Amino acid sequence: MNHKHHKMKFRLSVLFFLFVAVINVQAQSKKDRLEKYFAALHENGQFNGNVLIAEKGKIVYEKSFGHADFEARRLNTNHSTFPIASITKMFTATAILQLKEKGKLQINDPVIKYLQGFPYPAITIKHLLSHTSGLRPYDDFFDSVRLLYPDTVFTNSDILPRYAALKLPLLYEPGEDGNYDNINFIFLALVVEKLTGMPLQDYIKKIVLSPAGMTNTIFPKVSFYNYTLKEKKNLVQTYWFPHLYSETRERTDTISFVSKYWHSYNFKGFGELISTTEDLLKYDQALYNGVLLSRSTLKEAFVPVRLNNGKINPVRNGLGWQVEQDSAFGTLVFHGGGIIGLRSIFLRNITKHQTIIILDNSQNDVDEMQEHALKILNGQAVKQPGQSLAKLYGKVLVNKGMPAASSILDSLHADSVNYSLNEGEFNSLGYDLLSSNKIVEALETFKINTRLFPESWNVYDSYGEALLKIGQKEEAIKMYKQSIKLNPGNKNGRTVLDELLK
Repeated sequence: MNHKHHKMKFRLSVLFFLFVAVINVQAQSKKDRLEKYFAALHENGQFNGNVLIAEKGKIVYEKSFGHADFEARRLNTNHSTFPIASITKMFTATAILQLKEKGKLQINDPVIKYLQGFPYPAITIKHLLSHTSGLRPYDDFFDSVRLLYPDTVFTNSDILPRYAALKLPLLYEPGEDGNYDNINFIFLALVVEKLTGMPLQDYIKKIVLSPAGMTNTIFPKVSFYNYTLKEKKNLVQTYWFPHLYSETRERTDTISFVSKYWHSYNFKGFGELISTTEDLLKYDQALYNGVLLSRSTLKEAFVPVRLNNGKINPVRNGLGWQVEQDSAFGTLVFHGGGIIGLRSIFLRNITKHQTIIILDNSQNDVDEMQEHALKILNGQAVKQPGQSLAKLYGKVLVNKGMPAASSILDSLHADSVNYSLNEGEFNSLGYDLLSSNKIVEALETFKINTRLFPESWNVYDSYGEALLKIGQKEEAIKMYKQSIKLNPGNKNGRTVLDELLK
């Protein structure tokens, strides 16, 4: 045997072994850092749910945290099903785009072409998909009836007749602006049903869920909080803290006005699906593998729709997806979801074939989790999450008073390892206290935020707004002046200040 050849084979084998070893170490390192991050979130009471992160279809990290049902001590598992809320819209959009590929519709077709009597002839399918239609929310059309007859149940079949009968003016001319609203996808659901002759849920089960292998995804009989026993199998219970200063979480199915609202408004197409992280990964892979839609259709869907003036719409919607094209990591397409007690996010980095799915049944901020997980996945350092100082401050402020709250803040705000000091959270706490009629506490919180973040124009704007609400006009003027000094582009603040100075 040729010794040179033997040595070459040996070297190649060693190099291959080292290459595989490096890849495994990198993967392990990502997994370890993701575990450390999400475990810290859970320990701090900032995450309760399931997370699944994949690259090129392979799961890099998957974990369940906390309880599916705290009272029954039932833990979350990878079999737990969650309401995914507005992530549902992606499935309705997929159905519409499939019909486009079959030649049943064109994206720029007017909606009236398919829904006879639709009262806004300038609105197109594209306007609905991108939330640029200007349609008013269904509450504007149905609330007067619902409040008079609270036992009435409205379904998709009631939408078109009611909109046609009242024909309330649009919020803006189609394509002139953008605002995210569920009503757009209820009308898209009606278009699907009209063109297929099938209920939306039947079509999506047959043409989307089944081809993708999504066997654990369910269309409930009634939207949100009103589930049947069969639907409740493996279903998480949802929880919330009514205020940022609340001591204990509450079950959302005990909030009667919420369940009554969704019992009355049993609309489909925008937020009703129940699913799992693993089923959503199957959907993700079905899109990558061309099982559901062609590459060219997806490419079109992943471009933000432009307004009539040529600018990208303010919510950066493509055809059913939100799009971030100038990310440091590539083109990100995503959709989030939220109902009281539930937050969800489904993100796809289509440049690097990365997928992040987070479902939380205690209403925690999954958007920030997704951002940090994406950074970890792409080798960037992320600060370990600490306990929320704003929430801790708020609890002490409400239960023990201002001196105790100030003392806690003074002693802990420098401890950036164990505590997280967040301008936005303090601002939200101020508004939360204000809406709860805890005026003195609210003003103190806004005031403290200006001291903690003196270079932020927004904290002065918020403090000024709070001062104005209780009639402290001169102090409010000072705050608005400082806000505008820091940010001359604060148009709303300048308008308010001009009114105050008249």
